[in-house]
Amino acid sequence: MVSEKERPGQEVDAEAAAWLARLNGPFRSARSEAGLRRWLERDPAHEAAFERATEIWEMIPGAAPEHPNVVEADASPPISRRGLMSVAAGVAAIVAVGSGYALLSRPPAYETAIGGQELVRLDDGSRVSLNTDSRIAIFYSDGERRVRLDRGEAMFEVAHAPDRPFLVEAGDERIRALGTTFVVRRDAAGETSVTLVEGRVEVARQAGAARIAVLTPGQRVTVSANAGAALDRPAIELVTAWRRGEVVFEDASLIEVAEELNRYSPNRLVVDPGVAALRVSGVFSTSDPHEAARAIAALHRLRVDQAGEELRLSRS
Repeated sequence: MVSEKERPGQEVDAEAAAWLARLNGPFRSARSEAGLRRWLERDPAHEAAFERATEIWEMIPGAAPEHPNVVEADASPPISRRGLMSVAAGVAAIVAVGSGYALLSRPPAYETAIGGQELVRLDDGSRVSLNTDSRIAIFYSDGERRVRLDRGEAMFEVAHAPDRPFLVEAGDERIRALGTTFVVRRDAAGETSVTLVEGRVEVARQAGAARIAVLTPGQRVTVSANAGAALDRPAIELVTAWRRGEVVFEDASLIEVAEELNRYSPNRLVVDPGVAALRVSGVFSTSDPHEAARAIAALHRLRVDQAGEELRLSRS
């Protein structure tokens, strides 16, 4: 007798499709739902197969094949081995089609590694400059141009096209622009900042489209879950210094400096709490964050200890 674990995966996929067809068919009942729960609990492979079938069903509604003997209300799918293999063959074809559909419908995406940068030229003439450890996905249609910033930082130089709004989504925020240049940054804590270089942008919540701010050149809005929205006017040279391979600090705390430099290198800079509040001003290269840390340590007469790829700054 073949055990649950030894059964071919194709048969398990077919059973999963049979259950899905039943649940989406006219004979769904509490009894069939209970039978599905028992089937799922018998083997972890059942749950994985059911998840795969559900994903394909959501991409191609009605994809799970119906078998005349599968839509009855029994507690388990009463399907012969011949019928089971017939359903399995259908599932294999559906999975192949579904996989191709997923690949074709997947939006174009671009990302940079830690320390990397990339210039992306979009088909409408717009340009996106990606900073370190950043990722965007492109969703263009006839009616709008939409870009999702999943993480990191990017400068958008938007080609003018009034009939196709340019939208950037970053977390809970949506930025709307027409013929403008702006920088969007989304950090690991979920804080989003938008700095307008030229033109005009509107920043709003995606949910409900509640307006947060309409920016004029030189303004920045920073939005976080805890502190809400705050407007300021930073020096544009500081905000865009990364495009020149630099980071610029003006009276920043040492812990803020370390957090910024760590964005550009997998090798961590660690600051002892006793020196975290020291102030730093200067221009440093993003190509060698540890060299920048050593220069800061020399300026403040700090001790530098290296353990593997980690550099620690503390009192001498």
